[in-house]
This record gives sequence, structure tokens and C-alpha cells, in this order.
Amino acid sequence: MQRRGALFGMPGGSGNRKMAAGDIGELLVPHMPTIRVPRSGDRVYKNECAFSYDSPNSEGGLYVCMNTFLAFGREHVERHFRKTGQSVYMYLKRHVREKVRGASGGALPKRRNSKIFLDLDTDDDLNSDDFEYEDEAKLVIFPDHYEIALPNIEELPALVTIACDAVLSSKSPYRKQDPDTWENELPVSKYANNLTQLDNGVRIPPSGWKCARCDLRENLWLNLTDGSVLCGKWFFDSSGGNGHALEHYRDLGYPLAVKLGTITPDGADVYSFQEEEPVLDPHLAKHLAHFGIDMLHMHGTENGLQDNDSKPRISEWEVIQETGTKLKPMYGPGYTGLKNLGNSCYLSSVMQAIFSIPEFQRAYVGNLPRIFDYSPLDPTQDFNTQMTKLGHGLLSGQYSKPPMKSELIEQVMKEEPKPQQNGISPRMFKAFVSRSHPEFSSNRQQDAQEFFLHLVNLVERNRIGSENPSDVFRFLVEERIQCCQTRKVRYTERVDYLMQLPVAMEAATNKDELIAYELTRREAEANRRSLPELVRAKIPFSACLQAFSEPENVDDFWSSALQAKSAGVKTSRFASFPEYLVVQIKKFTFGLDWVPKKFDVSIDMPDLLDINHLRARGLQPGEEELPDISPPVVIPDDSKDRLMNQLIDPSDIDESSVMQLAEMGFPLEACRKAVYFTGNMGAEVAFNWIIVHMEEPDFAEPLTMPGYGGAASAGASAGLDNQPPEETVALITSMGFHRNQALQALRATNSNLERALDWIFSHPEFEEDSDFVIEMENNANANIISEAKPEGPRVKDGSGMYELFAFISHMGTSTMSGHYVCHIKKEGRWVIYNDHKVCASERPPKDLGYMYFYRRIPS
Repeated sequence: MQRRGALFGMPGGSGNRKMAAGDIGELLVPHMPTIRVPRSGDRVYKNECAFSYDSPNSEGGLYVCMNTFLAFGREHVERHFRKTGQSVYMYLKRHVREKVRGASGGALPKRRNSKIFLDLDTDDDLNSDDFEYEDEAKLVIFPDHYEIALPNIEELPALVTIACDAVLSSKSPYRKQDPDTWENELPVSKYANNLTQLDNGVRIPPSGWKCARCDLRENLWLNLTDGSVLCGKWFFDSSGGNGHALEHYRDLGYPLAVKLGTITPDGADVYSFQEEEPVLDPHLAKHLAHFGIDMLHMHGTENGLQDNDSKPRISEWEVIQETGTKLKPMYGPGYTGLKNLGNSCYLSSVMQAIFSIPEFQRAYVGNLPRIFDYSPLDPTQDFNTQMTKLGHGLLSGQYSKPPMKSELIEQVMKEEPKPQQNGISPRMFKAFVSRSHPEFSSNRQQDAQEFFLHLVNLVERNRIGSENPSDVFRFLVEERIQCCQTRKVRYTERVDYLMQLPVAMEAATNKDELIAYELTRREAEANRRSLPELVRAKIPFSACLQAFSEPENVDDFWSSALQAKSAGVKTSRFASFPEYLVVQIKKFTFGLDWVPKKFDVSIDMPDLLDINHLRARGLQPGEEELPDISPPVVIPDDSKDRLMNQLIDPSDIDESSVMQLAEMGFPLEACRKAVYFTGNMGAEVAFNWIIVHMEEPDFAEPLTMPGYGGAASAGASAGLDNQPPEETVALITSMGFHRNQALQALRATNSNLERALDWIFSHPEFEEDSDFVIEMENNANANIISEAKPEGPRVKDGSGMYELFAFISHMGTSTMSGHYVCHIKKEGRWVIYNDHKVCASERPPKDLGYMYFYRRIPS
């Protein structure tokens, strides 16, 4: 063991009683069978308690179980001991002390600190001029709390020594890469020495860059062969882009590009498309000089403007984060921030809003003792435990304490105030809620609205008894479809969790200003001048609400009255009003070139919202319902073969089509489903599938393969009563529904396809139970089971009067890039939650939000 010499060669702790080797051996003998050496694949949690945010930096330190390698703070270690009987724990503590001052008043010269041996994920600056650190480790045996100081290599049994050394030297279960060593390991590109550069007269200006194929002005890459400026892909450096730089390489094969805005006299970010990794270019200065760029006079900025060239402009980044105002930090219960783990602000903003709702506070934090006491043996893998842990961390105030008076005085004296708000790290929570989800488990930016629906789904699936706090968001939507030819109507209901409002751009109240700004902007770009101050479209909220309630055309509508396709219109109304209304502004759309675009608009969102006029009224006098007749199911003779071809093998999915869609900014799993369910017909067909399905709650959920396995074959051949036709089952599953869901819907509607689809939409709480379905498929009396009337959706109906209490804002050009910030109204004042920083808001930008949270006003 490499660390053993350094670790166990340290002098022992002076505060522990010295014992003979035989005494320590006898003490450990009864517990030896429970002490394990971590194996490959074992997760060693030595940075964070499973039930709280205690760490070795906490006052009580951290206890690591020497059998399960789970960690517990002082408040929770006894619970684990009582539940499991595990007695031996390693106690870890990092002591922080102020450095001894020299004669002149300054800190003594720095020297290597051999007292730091814990490999921890912390934010501590171990080279701080003001503090020094010392790590402590010891074994603690419960229930008597007998302590054995480490190092103790001469007295401990060999197995215990090896186990302790392995625990101390283990890496964090969340650490994938050491960022400090990554940069030094960049390879030199094999194309750098003999790179061809075209003599095409291209010269790159010092500012005003934009992608040659779209209007993006961030994440821009300069191709070092022909001087093209194009946007990167969103996963190059966790920022947004439409992938035009990569497309350019695929078209022409020019291998190297440098990121504009990163060029300094010390180098720049260079990427090799051919080698598919960041690289070093030893001749970068020469390659840049070919396009008129002098590296020695460059300073890295995102937009290329030097400080003295920058014209003050009011961007959404400045307005939403309230830049330029002196924000007062907030401390105490409910004012705890969340550290950014790298593009995790979407999660932080949603969770801050969620735990400002009393129903979620009561369901989790209010039941903390019961949830923790009855948690599974590995609480890191339990949703309710981790939700409770996060809620307690945010609401208890334990991790949001104001600085002491002495600290404030010292900061004033030094004239270098240090940030006191550290917040809590949601690393364990994020790892659990995003597992098996390829998008949320990545370090890329995500859509806060998609994560909100993902979280609601997890709450639904992990409800605590009959209590389900997500019921406060649930409401019923009445959809009225009218056949334009016969004027007959059909009313259906579906469940939803948020209201999506379109942006009524045509209703902008400052159209003249917008036209003038656009002309000035184009002229400035043409003449390479700095851009004018931004003019943002002002949209009345009433116009967005009106656009929501307007009838919309139904494509490919089949009229049961005509027994043929016809024109149809659909209107949506609220069949019930939720207790908490979540409103999403549909700011993101796609241009004719498929490029994602964001509406940078200002909408006068009301503090008080009345939507009672959107209450559904059901079938009205004089209206005639459409006949309850299903459209004919046209199945060709080779239906089975065609369906099998349509539901392709997952290994045969066209990955090139998947990547084309992903480069547009769609979630990767949604792209895979689109290509899968359109039978590898190409990116354009799959794109149409995405447009139709992108507003569904499970749009970004992982692909679940509908199959033709044993259960289906057995059911088809057995000729059971009420067994739905296999062709109809296949049609429903090809739309993306679970096979078990299709079977139950068809049984409940006597195999009527149209009614079965209505049944599915009105029963979103259906939970797949494979054992139940297999039993039904093998039970000749399955029709008796299916006759039982299913439980209706759980809703909390009431008045349609609401009050705004929170909103989430997005900055950036795409949901796959940028930053999220949350504002919440607490104790009569607005508070801004910007990752770990929590401050009193001075100018809450309510007109620039993306998601709004309203609470019902009791009538």
C-alpha cells in the first residue's frame, strides 16, 4: 500500500490511552469477522453522511462503517449501529486552525503539510495563507465508544491495518477525474506540425464573432485550416451550440479548431475533430497569426470584447442575477444554498422551489424520524431518505449560519471579505435521482421543466403510504374536439402537472422599437462596431393566456360521425384546478433550419392570477357527441413482419440519426426513442416524431423496449377470454406505451383501440406490474379482474385564484446550456437562490422567468 508508510509512520494521537498490542488484539477479536477490506466496485463514503451533510469538516466529524463503508455523522451513527449491529467505525476529522503569525504579523512561510492525508472532496483551500489543516483518524468501537488512535500499525492486526489503509486511500464514489491533472495530460496533436492552412485572405476581427451558419455568439470555434468561425457541440465544454464546427469538419476534413475567447499569451483551448479529444498545438501562435491574431496581445473573454471596448448592455444574465446591486446574504432555516456540481443549477432551482411548499416539507422533513428509522440498509439508494436528507439540509438552518462578529471585523480590517455561504452539496441526491437516466446523470445542462416532471414521477413511484405530496400539482384537463364538418363533439380528460403557455410574439407592444433595434444591430455587425443596447420584446400576459385558450387544429383527425378523416379543432380547459399551479413559458422553439431558438422576451407575469374563466363546463345543451366508434385498424397481410420491422432491435438503431438530433439540443434518450419508433427512417422522420411527443412527461425518459417475448406468445396461442388482439397491442406499444399498460387498457375497453388510448391518458398513475399482468395472461377469468372499476385520478380541486410565490429563470440560448436561478417569496420578501448564494432580492425579474409557481388563494 503506497499510503501506509506515510500514514502509519505519523506519530500517534496524544489524547488516547496507550495499550499493549495484545489488549487491542483481544478487543478487536469479536469484531474481526465484520471488518472488510474494500474491494473493487465498493463505494466508500468518507466525505458525507448518508442522512445529513456532516463531513470530516463538521464539528462532530464522520464515522465510516468498516463493513458497509457508509458514513454517518455523530447524530446518526448510533442509528446505524442499532439497526445493523456493526460495531467498528473509522472516525475521520479535519481540524482547521488559524496559522501562527510571524514576528512581522504575517503568516509563517508555507511548507508541505504532512498532517493532511484524507482524500476528500472539499472546497477548502489547503494552501490558504490564514489557516492550516490537520487530519485525524481513529477506530471507534460501539457501544462503549472505545477509541483506537491511528496510526497504530504495530498493535493492530494485519487485516485491520490493510482495511484502514484502503479506506483512507479510496477515491470518492462520485469522482470521475482529477481536474488538476487533466490539463497536464493533454496530448500533442499529430496534425499540429504539418497543418495545412489555406491562403484565402481570411482575417479574424478582435470582437463581434458569430457562427457562420447560425446566429450564436457563444461557444465559437475557429477552424485553423480555413478560418471558419462556427459553433461547437453542447458537450465540448458544457456550453451550448448547434454542432456546426463538427459538421464543417465532416464536410471538409479540416481537423483542428481553437475556441475563441480562450486565447491568451499562455495558450488556448484546441480541439482535434479527427482525434476526438482536446489537444495541444505547439505551433498555435503561428497558426493564429495566419488569420491576423496576435496571441501575445489576446485576453480570454467569451465574446472577445476587451474591457475598454465593452459597451454597458443590460443582458438577461445581469438582470436575472441582479448584478450591480448590493445583495444582502440571508442565513438560517430555509435560506441554505446548494453548491453547483457543474451544470447542476437546474436541479438546485427546482428543489429550492419544491421545498418551499408546506406539503413537501411535511411529507419528508416532518416524517424525518420515521423515514430515517425505517430506511433500508443502504440509505444512499433510497429516494425518500435522500429527499428527507435534502429537505432537512435546506430547511434546518444547520448549514446556513451567519459569520461571527469577530470574523466580520477581521474581514473589514483586511478589506478582503470572503464569502461565508458555502451551502450544501447535493451530490448524493443527484447521483440517486439521475441514475439510469443518461441525461440527468451527465454533467451537461438540462431543462428544469423536464427535471421537474422527472421528480414528480419519482415522488409518485415512491409515495409514503397514502401520502403523496405531488398531488398538489395534479389537475385534470378537459379536451374538447369538434368535427368541423358535422359539428359533433367529443370530451375527454387527461392528467397534467403544469400549464404550458405559448409566447404570443405577434402581440408585442413595442414592435417599432424592435424593428429599429434589428436594423441597428445588423448595421453594427456589417461595420464591425459594438452592438446596440438590447431591446427585448414586451408581451402582455393576457395575450399568452388568450393564445393558450384558443382552438387549435387537429392534424389527421378521424371523425367517427363520418367514418373518415376530417378537419377537427381542439380546445383545452381545466376540469380541476390544482392546489399549486406550475406555469411554464414556452420560450424555446425551432427555426426552419431545425436550429433551437429562445424567445428573449419580457412578460408581465401577474402576482395574482385568476383563471376561473378557464374552468371546463362539459357537454353543453345543444351539443351532440361523436359516436363511440373506433377507427378501422388497417393491418396488411404481412402485419406481423412489418410490426417486427418497425420495432427494430435496439442494437440496430441508426446512431448517426440519433446524433444528428442530439446535436440540435434534444435529450439523447428522446432521440433514441424517436429513431426507434420511426423504424430507422432517418433524422427528418424522427424529428417529426419528436415535435409531436416533446411535451409528454416521459419525453426524456430512457427507452423501454416493447417485446414479443414469451408472455405475449403464450397469451396469443392460449386463446384466453378477453385476450386483446396482438396486432392492436403492437400498435399501442409502437406509440411508446408499455406493453402491460396496453394490455390493461384494451381489457378495460373490450379491445376498442380509441377508447383504450383515452383510458391510458386518463390513468397516468398506472404502475407496471409484470407479475400481475403475467397472472392475468394465464388466467382464463382475467376479464373478471378487468371489470373492477379503476381508482380515479387524485386531484385537489378548488378555486382558480392564485398568488405567485416562486419562479425559476433561465439565462442562455438553449436549455442545454446557460444557467438557472430561483426566486422565492418568503416572509413577505423575495429571496434569490443562485446556487450556494442566498440573498435578499432587490429587483426580482418576474418578467424574465421560465417556470412560475403559484399557490391557490382560499376562496
